[in-house]
Amino acid sequence: MNDTNQDLIVLEKKLLERQEKIEQEKEHLEKDKENLQKTKDDYADRLAKVAGLTREEAKKLLLDEVEKQEATYIARYIREKEEQAKLTADAKSREILADSMKHGALNYIAEYTVSTIQIPDEDMKGRIIGKEGRNIRAFEQATGVDIDLDEEGIIRLSSFDQIRREVAKRALEKLLKDTRIQPFRIEEVVAQTKLEVEKVMLEEGQKLAHEAGVYNLQAELLTTLGRFKFRTSFGQNLIVHTLEEVKIGIHMAHEIGADADVVRLGCLFHDIGKVLEGEGSHVKLGVEYLKKFNIPDNIVNCVAEHHEDKPFSSVESVIVCTADQISGARPGARYEDYEDYAKRLTEMEDIAKKHEGVEDAYAFEAGRELRVIINPGRLDDANTTLLARKIQEEVTKAMTVPGEVKVTAIREFRAIA
Repeated sequence: MNDTNQDLIVLEKKLLERQEKIEQEKEHLEKDKENLQKTKDDYADRLAKVAGLTREEAKKLLLDEVEKQEATYIARYIREKEEQAKLTADAKSREILADSMKHGALNYIAEYTVSTIQIPDEDMKGRIIGKEGRNIRAFEQATGVDIDLDEEGIIRLSSFDQIRREVAKRALEKLLKDTRIQPFRIEEVVAQTKLEVEKVMLEEGQKLAHEAGVYNLQAELLTTLGRFKFRTSFGQNLIVHTLEEVKIGIHMAHEIGADADVVRLGCLFHDIGKVLEGEGSHVKLGVEYLKKFNIPDNIVNCVAEHHEDKPFSSVESVIVCTADQISGARPGARYEDYEDYAKRLTEMEDIAKKHEGVEDAYAFEAGRELRVIINPGRLDDANTTLLARKIQEEVTKAMTVPGEVKVTAIREFRAIA
């Protein structure tokens, strides 16, 4: 037992001696490190004095020299990458667009400007017309729609404003069930139905915003978005079009590293001007409306530029414009009656051509723009301006055209010798 204790004491003594030795060596190493750093600093200071440069200036000089030596290699590398990007850009862009279209695909049901209501018998038509037509006049005046009773067993409600048509359809369905079809009752039911449709629009606006991934919008803005349910463009419902555009735009933004939130709101609001009343294009109306709600400028710019009325200010604006075109151009997305389309353009041109001093007229942009060629020998500049305004008013009164009609009168005088 004593021998064991003695061995432990000896071992402990050796460990202490070794630890002291290690500590001494550590101190020597620290001193050597300090001496080395001091020597390094001395040499750096001496080198700076000899070169006439400070340490920072010497570092910059060295980096500049390295950059100069590698400039040729860097330039060649950049050129190679640019060439590679050119070769793959088209293929990659087609791949992104195709994939975005796949993610945004929705089912479409073409919608038109006429609603139909089935009636049980022809006697009901007589009650709708009323004595000397007073019921039908009261209904058309209260709703702002036209009623067609020519087809047997069907009542057709016609209006370019689909909200009015929806109010008229719901109100007429209530009157047919109630059977009390009288002018005062018609006005009462139409007023009640308008309030119901307002609630429906708020609910539809909330649903649209939530499906697009947007929350906490003001009630007025949501109600306006809800009007999309009753608005179509060439048979394409605006809610369906907007949702598809949001999905396509967000996918494109993620693919190329753009701001997906800006694209999301830009796609959601891009056509909001189509459901607003006022003079000007839907782009102008939408921009002015959104500014009232302090929507950020980069989102408002997406709306202002989605038809390229202004130069693109950001990649997000380009994405919103592209997504809009993809959604509208998809086969089956929109319905166009080409005969009515051609007829409408011809009528617009005929209205302009009948005026004195007009040599020719061309309607395009789906009837939203009319170019009028003026004979410079028959009208001066002042009369040309007045004529453009007069033609615009006549077209607006005579025809139902979506949006504002822009009339451009061109008067040019040339003398060649």
